[in-house]
Amino acid sequence: MIERIIVFLTGITVAVISAGGYVGIALLMAIESACIPLPSEIIMPFAGYLVSTGELDLFWVATAGAIGCNLGSVVAYAVGRYGGLPFVKRWGRYILITPKEVEHAHRFFEKWGSITVFVGRLLPVIRTFIALPAGVAAMPLLRFHLYTFAGSWPWCYGLAWIGKELGERWNSDPRLKAVFHSADVVIGAIIVIAGVWFVRSRLKALREDAS
Repeated sequence: MIERIIVFLTGITVAVISAGGYVGIALLMAIESACIPLPSEIIMPFAGYLVSTGELDLFWVATAGAIGCNLGSVVAYAVGRYGGLPFVKRWGRYILITPKEVEHAHRFFEKWGSITVFVGRLLPVIRTFIALPAGVAAMPLLRFHLYTFAGSWPWCYGLAWIGKELGERWNSDPRLKAVFHSADVVIGAIIVIAGVWFVRSRLKALREDAS
């Protein structure tokens, strides 16, 4: 099951970014920020790999990713604001978000306020649905977007930088070329590792919540 999910996510990521470039990156990151489980840990490293080939620019890759986060967060923010916390708790599990995680994010937001959006965007998993409690709390929309962009940009940059560095090392290090005969193997390994971690962590969280 996990393998099929990873293959599916990988196929979407590679196809959309290869065809759409910066627009494709923004689209995929928007999907992730709308609380649909398409992890940035897969999206941005592949975009970074394309930076290493000269097809894309690192600054604009990170910027496209951050813009996508803002666009997708509008959906999650609206769900939180107009559906409320009960709606999120009831339907969140269908997109691999557990009620415990939603409650944790909500309490964190209530304690620390708007800065939670900025900090949450720098944390794995939490960043995907931090817009929900912001919507529930009716955080001012302009401030929400500013914090979302400010927190998303370094996250996107960091993941893309990792992909770029690995891509460049493959091209410059003969030892890697001796092991891997195709760059597709390198980026495939990155995507598989990230995908396995993401899917397993989500399924584990759902099982623990159900027990």
